[in-house]
Amino acid sequence: MKLALAQLDQTAGDVDENVDRAERAVADAADRGADLVVLPELFTVGFFAFDAYARTAEGIDGPTFSRLADLAADHGVGLLAGSHVEDLAESAAAGADTPASEGLANTAVFYDRDGDRRAVYRKHHLFGYESAEARLLTPGETLATVEFEGFTVGVSVCYDLRFPEFYRRLADRGATLVCVPSAWPYPRVEHWQTLSRARAIENLTYVAAANGAATFEDATLLGRSTVYDPWGTTLASAGDESTLVVTDLDPDRIDAVREEFPALRDRRE
Repeated sequence: MKLALAQLDQTAGDVDENVDRAERAVADAADRGADLVVLPELFTVGFFAFDAYARTAEGIDGPTFSRLADLAADHGVGLLAGSHVEDLAESAAAGADTPASEGLANTAVFYDRDGDRRAVYRKHHLFGYESAEARLLTPGETLATVEFEGFTVGVSVCYDLRFPEFYRRLADRGATLVCVPSAWPYPRVEHWQTLSRARAIENLTYVAAANGAATFEDATLLGRSTVYDPWGTTLASAGDESTLVVTDLDPDRIDAVREEFPALRDRRE
């Protein structure tokens, strides 16, 4: 399977412009043969554009989510639509299973090649340190995995990386590729690289960490989107510029590594 991480620039609060960027990136990835494209966390509004969260929020079937579903179908790719601000009341009114009947969530959606919604993940761990996310948003309550191109794809978002037990739960669900749409800022470069690699090593799985490449009033995202194999080896990575990170993944690699180094079988609880 060919995987593409779209490391996108973002304009704070301008959903249309940001989705336009995503559309161009997905088209480029499809032209390069990508089967699955991963977009960054809150690429639609910009993570640090807190004052725009409520204004741009919508239900899970809203116009932005629908536009992204059409984007997957138009290019015949799987698309993990990084995340967008979801209005839980609108989603609940439309019959969606939500963690609350009101409030906002940081929501990533996995669309298949036909644009059908296959998984919804609402960020579990909300960032509180010098950030309004924990105050403005409602945390999710359920894991999200989906079968795609021979992989069981697990979904997580950014700050989740600091909680290894979350990734072990995904591994217990059979995840062989974990995608991590993110908005990770400077100066925590070493944290970004170390935590992403550690989650791959300890769970003997692929980890695809897709970060943004944008500057906001109070923060700059550090880019460095990277794909790690089950040994923690870097397969492809970027600097801090807007770009695509493209690499090939082999689903059989997971079983081979776990057979050679069966650490998961030695686990004791």
